[in-house]
Amino acid sequence: MGLFKKKFVAKSYDSVNMKPVIKASICNGEQVAGFKDMNTGKIEEIMLIKTPEDLESFKVMYGISEEITKEY
Repeated sequence: MGLFKKKFVAKSYDSVNMKPVIKASICNGEQVAGFKDMNTGKIEEIMLIKTPEDLESFKVMYGISEEITKEY
């Protein structure tokens, strides 16, 4: 019984002023997916990436088809 099944809600972002990036730590290898504001350079962190499946779910969630760049 899927009484408490999670609904899929497609989210959007400002693709003109923001670009998807992965912020990666040099020290411990932690990766966080988010969006970088092209005007200010500030990164809005969305979700922690632990596995390749996490990255794919991030791409599906926001409808991203292109390769996401890493920033250190």
